[in-house]
Amino acid sequence: MRSRRLALALPLALFLPLVTACGDAADGASGPSGAKTVTVTVGYQSKTINTVTAGTLLRSLGYFEQELAAAGKKDGLTYRVVWQDYATGAPITAQMTAGKIDIGSMGDFPLLINAARGKQLKEPTRLVAVTGYNLRGGLNTVVTAPGSPLRSLADLKGRKVSTSVGSAADGTLVRALRRAGLDPAKDISKLNQQPSVGASALAAGSVDALSQFVAWPGLLAFQGRATALYDGAELNLPTFHGVTVREEFAERRPGVLDAFLRAQRRATDELRARPVAAAESVAKETGLPAEVVYLYNGAQGIATFDPALRPELIAALKEDVPVLKEAGLVKDVDVDAFVDTAPLRRAVPAPAYPKATAAKPELWLRGQESTRSFDSPGALLRALKGADVRAAYVPDAVTGTLWFADRAVWVADGGEWRAFVTRAAAERYVSGHAGSRVVAYADAVRLAS
Repeated sequence: MRSRRLALALPLALFLPLVTACGDAADGASGPSGAKTVTVTVGYQSKTINTVTAGTLLRSLGYFEQELAAAGKKDGLTYRVVWQDYATGAPITAQMTAGKIDIGSMGDFPLLINAARGKQLKEPTRLVAVTGYNLRGGLNTVVTAPGSPLRSLADLKGRKVSTSVGSAADGTLVRALRRAGLDPAKDISKLNQQPSVGASALAAGSVDALSQFVAWPGLLAFQGRATALYDGAELNLPTFHGVTVREEFAERRPGVLDAFLRAQRRATDELRARPVAAAESVAKETGLPAEVVYLYNGAQGIATFDPALRPELIAALKEDVPVLKEAGLVKDVDVDAFVDTAPLRRAVPAPAYPKATAAKPELWLRGQESTRSFDSPGALLRALKGADVRAAYVPDAVTGTLWFADRAVWVADGGEWRAFVTRAAAERYVSGHAGSRVVAYADAVRLAS
């Protein structure tokens, strides 16, 4: 996917001729007024929407530029921000280790590769903040084509599966297959593909399943192009996205890093305070449906946004290292040396947000700028009758992963209703609860009382 480079200028002096380059290479460049210009290059993934507080949403709000403008008034420098958009974390790492990107955001597995490559190429990086996380691993999903005969991971034996090797979604696939009794190296044919290529391959029937990270599974399900086969939250292992910075840049320009982290916190506050507006904004910038963005980033979304480097996330990062070592993608990673909590404590001394709470069913009506939550799936079903629905969301009865209500698998159990992300999970529940049965979504709405 071609990268997009957008420069946002601050202040007016930036419209004057400059001799600049990416990162600290710009230090010392001066305009006619004699003011030194510092160019800061930020790599982000617009469609990996759990990084929006360090990427798409942050860029659209202009908070980083505002923070740098304020800093410029104090230090006499002129700051220029260059935003570079990529499909995955790998090219961001390549640019960082070449000294061409200063700050980047990516998922947990790519972060470890970022750390390893940085050390190997003598351009070390640091993990300084988190963007979005899910403590059970619900940000990654394995999907199949609608109407596929596949019903469980065990059915993938001998099949072709598309994923992005080295991504968190690949890590989910490897771990999930092992739990299902399959050898990821022998029992499936794995195709290493970009998410968009894998989505096309699934639609064309050239692969049997696709394992990908946010927002691809939700997008394909929303479009009716995929059905969930495996909910990553079944692993019950945290997954997250985070912010990495070149160590040399962080040491030379700590004030710029502080400004970025303050801006990220402001963007996080905005997303949490106005999740519908934030989803609409990200949708406008990325072309993704707002309903899909909200599935992950909404008030009850699959992701929780908090810059804090929580201990449980760092512990999960350490558990990811052996998976990447086995795949030959890294030799080893010193996670403790990679994680640097000092910049966030310095820049954003405020306490962390509370942990995520259990998601509730949620309804988004057309023409509404807010959503309504419910205490039970049955209450949501009743509210759906005759409503002009833009999107309805329901948490999985076991994992808590939010999913589109019309794409979930519904189970009637006496007078109670339960929803599941996958057919396999619903059937496991039914097999253990006499009298319960799987019910089609339309029938569930009709029968709910």
